Amino acid sequence: MYSHMMVGSNDIDRSKKFYDATFAAVGGQPGIVDPKGRLVYRHNGGTFLVTKPIDGEPASHGNGCTIGFAMESQEQADAWHAAGIAAGGTAIEDPPGVRSGAGMTLYLAYLRDPDGNKLCALKRM
Repeated sequence: MYSHMMVGSNDIDRSKKFYDATFAAVGGQPGIVDPKGRLVYRHNGGTFLVTKPIDGEPASHGNGCTIGFAMESQEQADAWHAAGIAAGGTAIEDPPGVRSGAGMTLYLAYLRDPDGNKLCALKRM
């Protein structure tokens, strides 16, 4: 059912630095800028885009929204988290680690990108 995810940004160059770093940490390639000025990332069958809002209003993050990226290992999630912080992201919630609940055990790491979008690296255990 998933096709793609797109988030807004007020500074595409700043977003490119952040997302290039986080995707590189998990084996992805740098984003490309399409003819409409959007950043496009393709990795592991998914597509992620970053754009200035079409309506001309400032970009803002969705309160209550989280974008989750599947990780192959705890180490990959940690590398993603560290790369995001180094590239201007902000660590949020608990430090990266194991969480259990609802019959699941997960390894989670959370960041906000430079525009405030909430991101999660997730490894199902």
